[in-house]
Amino acid sequence: MVDVRLENIVKTFEGTTALKGISLHIKHKELFTLLGPSGCGKSTTLRIIAGLDYPDSGHIYFGDEDVTYLPSYQRGAVLVFQNYALWPHMTVFDNVAYGLKLKKLPKEEIKRKVEWALELVKLKGFENRYPTQLSGGQQQRVAIARALVVEPKVLLLDEPLSNLDAKLRLEMRSEIRRIQRELGITVIYVTHDQEEAMAISDRIAVMNVGTVEQVGTPRDIYERPRTEFVASFMGKTNVIPAKVVERNGDRVTVEFESFRLDGL
Repeated sequence: MVDVRLENIVKTFEGTTALKGISLHIKHKELFTLLGPSGCGKSTTLRIIAGLDYPDSGHIYFGDEDVTYLPSYQRGAVLVFQNYALWPHMTVFDNVAYGLKLKKLPKEEIKRKVEWALELVKLKGFENRYPTQLSGGQQQRVAIARALVVEPKVLLLDEPLSNLDAKLRLEMRSEIRRIQRELGITVIYVTHDQEEAMAISDRIAVMNVGTVEQVGTPRDIYERPRTEFVASFMGKTNVIPAKVVERNGDRVTVEFESFRLDGL
């Protein structure tokens, strides 16, 4: 397992800058969430970490290794997609074993690893079922087992719970957190759901139009937002315009605009 560093990553698509020089440091064994509204650049960031897209400039490091332009299969990161991407004609066992078979591992080793992964996600006994015979939550567990069975350095999850109903979302986010802690694996998680991010994360990066507005623990992000966007995005707020008129060390004097309170 490794830490992940992004240094000044810039990515442009057809003249539109999706990422505007973002820098992040995801710690070893951390569950780190990229949080923001649609179109803010969080999935683009994840795809660049996975090696499915390359940045126009900047660097990505896994530990001390520069993986910026390494193909995805050489960098040790596995991405679990939003739509699970399971093979419908394969059993659960064969779906999970797919990456191991590509590595041409011995059959007994494949069997042992698949059994370990299915037990980890609580799907032991489902080996011979097909994806169409599984619930949405079970399909998501298969996708996670398939990712974990190849023992990645970094696990990447792109909106993994968005296709599930509310009850399953609660169950699965607890399962993802349990698995992450049990394995001690570095996880980078993408979501637009503030509650989900607050419940599951060690730290959160709040993103907005290709930039990182703030990085911190869930409590820091919620209680000490650094920008108006973070404050309004993370919860219901009353924003009152004000002007700083004096600074003196750690003391700040502000002047509020006039406003009317009716009904008092």
